[in-house]
Amino acid sequence: MLTPEQIESKLDRILLKVEKPGRYVGGELNSCIKDWDSVQAKVALIFPDIYDIGVSNVGLKILYDQINQRDDALAERAYAPWFDMEDLMRANEIPLYALESKRPLACFDLIGFSLPYETLYTNALNILDLSGIPVRSADRDETHPIIIAGGHSTMNPEPMHAFMDAFVIGEGEEVIHDIINALMSLRAHSAKQSPDNAGLLRRGDASTSLSARPPRNDILRALAAIPGVYVPKFYEVAYMDDGTVSHIEPTIPEAPKIITKRMVAKLPPPPTKFIVPNIGIVHNRVSVEIMRGCTRGCRFCHAGMITRPVRERSVQEVVDAADEAIRSTGFEELALMSLSSSDYTHVKELVDAISKRFEGRKLTISLPSLRIESVSVDLMEKLKQHRSGGFTLAPEAASERMRRIINKYIPDEDIINTTREIYRRGWTTVKLYFMIGHPSETLKDVQAIADLCKRVLDEGRKVIGWKAKLHAGVSTFVPKPQTPFQWVSCDTRENILEKQALLKRELFKDKNIKLSWTKPDDTLLEAWLSRGDRKLAEVIYSAWKNGAKFDAWDEGRKHEAWIPAFAEHGLDPAFYTHRQRRTDEVFPWEHITAAVRKNFLFQDFRMSLEGQIRVDCRLNCFACGILPTFANLRRENPGDAWKCPDVKSPNKSVVSEQLTVVGG
Repeated sequence: MLTPEQIESKLDRILLKVEKPGRYVGGELNSCIKDWDSVQAKVALIFPDIYDIGVSNVGLKILYDQINQRDDALAERAYAPWFDMEDLMRANEIPLYALESKRPLACFDLIGFSLPYETLYTNALNILDLSGIPVRSADRDETHPIIIAGGHSTMNPEPMHAFMDAFVIGEGEEVIHDIINALMSLRAHSAKQSPDNAGLLRRGDASTSLSARPPRNDILRALAAIPGVYVPKFYEVAYMDDGTVSHIEPTIPEAPKIITKRMVAKLPPPPTKFIVPNIGIVHNRVSVEIMRGCTRGCRFCHAGMITRPVRERSVQEVVDAADEAIRSTGFEELALMSLSSSDYTHVKELVDAISKRFEGRKLTISLPSLRIESVSVDLMEKLKQHRSGGFTLAPEAASERMRRIINKYIPDEDIINTTREIYRRGWTTVKLYFMIGHPSETLKDVQAIADLCKRVLDEGRKVIGWKAKLHAGVSTFVPKPQTPFQWVSCDTRENILEKQALLKRELFKDKNIKLSWTKPDDTLLEAWLSRGDRKLAEVIYSAWKNGAKFDAWDEGRKHEAWIPAFAEHGLDPAFYTHRQRRTDEVFPWEHITAAVRKNFLFQDFRMSLEGQIRVDCRLNCFACGILPTFANLRRENPGDAWKCPDVKSPNKSVVSEQLTVVGG
């Protein structure tokens, strides 16, 4: 295995040959470099995309901060090298290394992948291969690191089950410490069995990480016993004759039948010493999470379903964290992050406090994910000294029928009135996000998107003339696991193309309207991977061997690598995309739960068929399952931060259902 000095020597000879050498050198301001030999647990955190994107990932920032606060552990980072760098690394036999120490990833005890979306899967395989680590979990032994993954896409971990040793289901701030502690405890026990290893452990020798590793199976059994950790090796999946799942069963006592997500009852202090990148990146800014979770209940929204319940940080904590982060980084942009910022209980107080704290300073402040109502404009008006050039809203659908189906009911007049105020208060560009491909959508519903865009721009022109611009971002809906729409099929390629053609015909006529859309191949790939079962692992592997990587990039996209991969394993892609699920179907992710009951999701799905909406569940508890699942955590963490309605709802039927769940 190459030493850090050998890797640096080889890098000196190749870095000037690549497009952006700054991606691969490390040494950034606020990166954490610890003495390798003085800590017992070494963790490499991987975002399997290029540096320019991965440095901004909030999840990795949080884990990097959490681990490096420990005296007995370190966390370092690695990202996917771009094509030019990978070619040179393979040609010069340079394994993928961590930026902080330049040590090969294979030296670490634990490698953690962040997988927020499915198009990173082939990159994850490529990173393992480039690191000299067997791609398949079954091929690894005691000399290899433990490979884990977390992130929103792992709420259905089955397509990646063959490549990860374990998955973290849910939030990682607490469980990462459980995992590190388990590894250290087992290793200490193993070291004591051998006098030589015990001596290495006492001295903190670097070789301890390899020589004192306990049997791999013992590690995996210990991980399986940690709440919220899924170890695929210890589960068997049976299939029915039609190819759907029959049942999923654990094979050892330590493995629970159902893995429930981890949830932190009180959000820990946000990280403030963000890494300042060596080069320009996608989001060169400070991000402070003001709250986690959402109570709106949009049926298409994966994040809104799996991050329940809502937990909020105090205004003072947010303002102080933002101030400290800006001082420690020198960034000139601040983003106050959440899924629905204007639902933050003290949002007006927060905006006033932020405006006061940063008055007179050259700082752009964004408050994303605002609702479509006048209060959103009022909030941004308070920040006008710090505002950016555009204002983004997300109607998602443009006809009343579709908004009822997706449970995001917003009258057209509210959108028109709000956008008129946006233009009136000085913004020249409004961006509207829509989705096509929602269940039962027709061309009439798609036409409504074009009509609404034209109306909004017309209102803007009445206010500010021809300076008014509109950007319509139109993605294509993918039914996600753990949501009410997990039973529906994905739209066909032909339908998607027809709907996109309609929007292009209607909106390209006006030069002040910009239209962006998702390519059908990208939508279908996301649908295959997000709804797949264990059989998809072989498809992913074959597609990667066929050259698939950087699937989210135009430069890397290889649709032709995927179709032969399905054929090679006798699978029909349409089985995963265009098939309506049976009402009693056992999903591949049936043994994974976000603590939102399947019965609740199905009830919500049935309501969508009738065009019925649910109100914000801050106003009324609908017994989704969150409260009984985390009742103990809520009792241990009382107070204002957890924004969930009282179990004793005024709705008697809801109370009855809730009590039934608790009793059962």
